[in-house]
Formats: sequence, structure tokens, C-alpha cells
Amino acid sequence: MIDQYRAVFDALPTDGVPEWLRPVRQTGLDRFMAAGFPTSRDEEWRFTPLGDMTRTPFAPAGPPRAPVSQADLEPYRFGHPEWPALVFVNGAFAPELSQTADLPEGVMATSLARALMTDPELVEPHLGKHLGADATPFAALNTAFIRDGAYVRVPAGRTLASPINLVFVTSADADGAMTHPRNLIVVEDGARLSLVESYVGLGESAASFTNTVTEVTLGQQSWLEHTRIQRESEAAYHIGFSHVHQVRESHYRSFSMSMGGRVSRHNLHTRLDAPNTEALLYGLSIGHGEQLVDNHTTIYHDKPNCRSWEVYKAILDDHSRGVFNGKVFVTPEAQQTDAKQTNRTLLLSDTARVDTKPQLEIFADDVKCTHGATVGYLDDLPHFYLRSRGIEPERATQILTYAFAAEVMDEVAVDPVRHELDQVVRTRLGIMDRI
Repeated sequence: MIDQYRAVFDALPTDGVPEWLRPVRQTGLDRFMAAGFPTSRDEEWRFTPLGDMTRTPFAPAGPPRAPVSQADLEPYRFGHPEWPALVFVNGAFAPELSQTADLPEGVMATSLARALMTDPELVEPHLGKHLGADATPFAALNTAFIRDGAYVRVPAGRTLASPINLVFVTSADADGAMTHPRNLIVVEDGARLSLVESYVGLGESAASFTNTVTEVTLGQQSWLEHTRIQRESEAAYHIGFSHVHQVRESHYRSFSMSMGGRVSRHNLHTRLDAPNTEALLYGLSIGHGEQLVDNHTTIYHDKPNCRSWEVYKAILDDHSRGVFNGKVFVTPEAQQTDAKQTNRTLLLSDTARVDTKPQLEIFADDVKCTHGATVGYLDDLPHFYLRSRGIEPERATQILTYAFAAEVMDEVAVDPVRHELDQVVRTRLGIMDRI
């Protein structure tokens, strides 16, 4: 089945592709063809069944038969209408749906395809430079198909007053279609950016395949608030890989929400590659029906005096399944590391399940590192307390479930984004009024 991807690669147009990018794409294909799709025999994928997906002959997505309108996107865009936004429909940039007119001078927010044509010298130093041997076979496949996605660059010392929205839309008629968005985010020394990266599906029955990679490069004393939301069709497959490279005194704050897809997987890797850097990783997964939601995180503490804090939560109902694997690597050089990792899962049914595996690999002796995982049902005592105050059982369950989710959602630093995410979660949990 993987031979079809070589055929798709051979048919890719080469117009607008710089010479330096062609061997990068070829290397990505070679790595994917050598590795193939991961199976349950691969330790990193043994809880993530991909058989149905790997047997499906996905074809490259084309334009939607019915145009996507601004009204279609309204439920999926965060903040005010004037906030900058890059919109991609079935993997292709949609300038008519995007908003970049009010960007500060020097800030770039455009499609990667356009940046490769107009400013390849700005893209080359960063694209694919930090994806190492730990990248997944799907990341290699994405590299082979690098063509379009988002390119955002914030020059040194600049601060954006408003977040930038990246919206990747799969149309309702994209059944059997695949896209491979490639995003490159560069925040230079002393710059600050808030980014909202959304993956949405307009059709509930579209069995599409999204395979996305986002690369982030943070300069000295830079700051990035990165919110990632995945709510595609519950028949879709979503595989994502995010890699963050941090240098001295940079700050990375991530919130990742997964609630769509038949099977969804997100790998988030961040490398603390200079002293006094900080990474804060938060996540929330909500699964029901037969969904599988998988989060793999890896934090590399390569240098001394760095801090990381990680809290991932999951709410699972029906026959849904969650997977969490969080790794923290501390090298011998990374003395005085401070790393904390927590995973908590709430099961709302007897048939939901989770596989959780927190990991620490420490090769330094002067560190403070902790990890832990908890799995359980709603506590009977607070449930009884609410019922004793006249609250109906279903309402009491909603209140306690929402409180479990709200603890981690409160970590989203941008107020308008946090408030709208709160409404998204309320809707998903069936809470239509205020608590």
C-alpha cells in the first residue's frame, strides 16, 4: 500500500520548488519508504491501531465542489474578525478567506508555498532543520509532500497585539482525501506571538486523512503561546507532529485540545537547547463513541537551569480510548533541571479505557523531576454533595466533569481564546448554560 505514496510523490508539480528543497523532499520519501507505516509491533505505536487507515487508498485532496464561505468558518475562528488569519481548504491556501492586511511592519504571515517562491532565503535556515531521527514515519511522509501550509515570522523585538489564527479546513466532500500541511513558525530574539492552530472538518462523515507537521523556532528571550485544536470529522484520521526548538531564555506555552477524528495522534516535541529556557505543556482530550485520542509528548532537557511543566487530561466516555505517553530526557549536562509531569484521566463509562505511560530518563544528579498518572471515575462524595443540594444526577455529573476540564483550560493565557474554548468544551459535554 505504501507504493501509492511514491506514485503521488512522482506526480507532484515542481514549479515554485527551490533547488535546495528537492533533496529534502526526496530524503523524506526515502525515510518513509524504508520505515513504512508503524504497526502494533512498534513500541511507540502499540496502543494506536492504524490498520484501517493504512489500508485505505487515500488520494490527494482537490478543491471542494461547493466553495467554503466565511459563514462556514465562523464557528471555528477565535477572537475578533480583525485578528489575522490564514485559512487553508483541503490543504491549499485560501486568500479570499484569510485576513493579513493589518499585520505590523516586518511580520510575515502567508502560505508556505508563497514564501518559498518570494523569500526562500528566509525559509531555508529553518525548514526541516530540527526534525531528527525521532521524527515519526508520518513526519517523513509530510516532508516528502512539502508544498503548502502556514509560514509565520515575527522579527526580533516585535510583539503582536492579537493572536494569529491558522485554520485548516477539510470540506464535507473530502471523503477518501489526504492533505499534508507543513507549517513553519519563526519567532526571533525578543519577539512575542500568540498562535491558534485549528484543524476542523465541515462534514461529519468525511473519512479524510490529515498528516500535518508544525516546526517552531524560538529565538533568545522570545515568547510563544501556542494553542492547537483538533476537531475534525469523527470519521477522519488525524496525525500531527509539532517540534519546538528553544534557545536561551525563551518561553514556550502550549495548550493542545483533541476532540475529533476516528483516530487522532499528536506528537509534541520540544528541545530546551540553551540555559534558562522554559516549556509549559497543557492538554485536554475528550473522546466518545469509538474514538481513539493519542498524545505523545517529549521534552528534551539538553542544557542546565531549564524548567518544564506538563499537565495533560482526558475525558473518555462510551467505548472511546485514550493514550498518553509523556517523556522527559535529561542529559548529563542539564544540571539543575526542574521538570514536572502529570497525566489525569476521567472515565465516564465502564467500557472506556486509557493507556498511560509517563517516563523520565535522567542522566544528571542535581535535578528536581517528578511524574505521575491517575485514572478513575467521578468521586462519589462530591457527586452526593451536589445531589443533596437538589441538583439532578445528570447535572451533577456535568458540573464535576466540566470542573475537571476547566482546571487545565484555565492555563490558556489569552482571554478571548480561553473563553471561546470554554464554550467549545461546554458544547461537547452537553452543557448549554452557565454553571
